Amino acid sequence: MRSFDQALAASLATETTTLCRCWRLQRRDGIVLGFTDHDVAIAFDGVTFEPDSGLTRTALERSLGLSLDNMEAAGALRSDAISEADLARGLYDGAALQQWVVDWSDARSRDLSFAGVVGEVRRGALGFEVDVSGLADVLNLPQGRVFLRGCDAALGDARCGVALTGAMRGAGSVSDVRGERGFVVAGLSAAEGWFSLGRLTWTGGDNAGESVAVHAHAIRQFKHVITLWRAPNAPIEAGDAFDIVAGCDKSAETCRAKFANIVNFRGFAHMPGEDWSAGYPAQGEVHDGGSLFRG
Repeated sequence: MRSFDQALAASLATETTTLCRCWRLQRRDGIVLGFTDHDVAIAFDGVTFEPDSGLTRTALERSLGLSLDNMEAAGALRSDAISEADLARGLYDGAALQQWVVDWSDARSRDLSFAGVVGEVRRGALGFEVDVSGLADVLNLPQGRVFLRGCDAALGDARCGVALTGAMRGAGSVSDVRGERGFVVAGLSAAEGWFSLGRLTWTGGDNAGESVAVHAHAIRQFKHVITLWRAPNAPIEAGDAFDIVAGCDKSAETCRAKFANIVNFRGFAHMPGEDWSAGYPAQGEVHDGGSLFRG
């Protein structure tokens, strides 16, 4: 049976209560925000929970055992609390959320009623909604390695070992905009395709700090053209500066030729495909039980 703080349990037993809800939201960048549905601010554990700050709970579903708990929360877009730009940049994706039931007359009497992680964020013209999954949701995540032909390491991480310095990086600025996701680059020097499937981080302009995946890097009429997988939060403008990191298509051929790093390749390039199971012997082939790889 679940136990409550004794003072809070005594308050719940009375005919009238002085209860409110407080939410503690910690973004992945470490910033902590506090919200409450009470009409004045409440402070505990080093966090001030602000009233009228644009966040309310809409639904809470609880389950026994290892079944998943989930909650929905809705709020208004406010520049001094939760801004549309921060939501669009993904700063709240994966944020940790705690919900407390608090006796506002004495904040020491409180109970942690829910803890979870922010999932999908839906934005509207004036407000937003978020889905919050309980802590048991991590049990649904894949664990361990996946057997694929392509590498499952991230370029530059400890398992990959490639140093993202020198030719692995570049910097430039936008000289001409081509649609919502494309632009011509000034100051970039590299072979065509070098930055395809890479990562671009804006260092200037309205999108400063936002990181976006690169779809393609082409050279057209001696001009470097970058196309992103998605449009950034704010329109791209001439003069916007950025840093960019080389891309990797996760193949063994690219690992060997582009990065000279085949010794650290984390895929299974010689794994037979699905058509192998439907194959059959043919005249002239060698059937000695040896390796299918003849490279």
